Amino acid sequence: MSDLKKTVRLLYTGSSQRARRFRYGLIAFDSTSIAYFIAAAALPASTTTMVLNVVFGVLITCDLAARFWISPNLRYEATRIYTLADIVVLASLLLAPFLADNLGFLRVLRGLRLVHAYHLLGDLRRESLFFRRHEDAILAAVNLIVFIFVTTSMVFVLTFDESDGLAAYVDALYFTVATLTTTGFGDITMTTPFGKLLAVFIMVVGVALFLQLARAIFQPSKVKHTCPECGLNRHDPDAIHCKHCGEPLKIETEGKPGL
Repeated sequence: MSDLKKTVRLLYTGSSQRARRFRYGLIAFDSTSIAYFIAAAALPASTTTMVLNVVFGVLITCDLAARFWISPNLRYEATRIYTLADIVVLASLLLAPFLADNLGFLRVLRGLRLVHAYHLLGDLRRESLFFRRHEDAILAAVNLIVFIFVTTSMVFVLTFDESDGLAAYVDALYFTVATLTTTGFGDITMTTPFGKLLAVFIMVVGVALFLQLARAIFQPSKVKHTCPECGLNRHDPDAIHCKHCGEPLKIETEGKPGL
């Protein structure tokens, strides 16, 4: 059993080509599950969706159990943002048959797993110069997209009937984006107190996330590289020395030595 645990730990945390392929496979699975949960939120319950929910639930449970099994600090692992998101997703899948309300909007939270995944950020920083240069913008964009689709699914559940289908889901997306951007056309409105509070929440949080994305896009580009002397972890892409302490830096750049 110890050999198996060691193998699993190396797959999740190792730097070998096999481990990187495994983690990129997890990215593919995460992307598929996110796309499915977004689509399923607009679809009526059926035998097919129930079977798919079980399949995704089992696979997510296996991934979550493996991460807990190999973690040296269970408390820290339990408080990671993507771990909490997976727990919420699993709870929504388990409780769905016993509740009248559609909990599909909660499953879109799995989008947080895509960029906050175990060692994924490290892989992308190491292997993608584009990601290193635009990390803040990419993370801000993913957080905004996750927020939009979570609130869209919530608006869909609160405002429309499940049988209304895709057209109603598009209306919910339209309302969410119009509210987030404070456009406020007024053709779709919330009439209940909870719905109005939800609209306020979308405006306040959505605008903050949108501004964070705009700031990340338009601010001077920085790469994340920790200075070994002072710990400063944001530098210009072509920096040779740390601006804070003058320590020489070895930031990976495009190109090959000697060319």
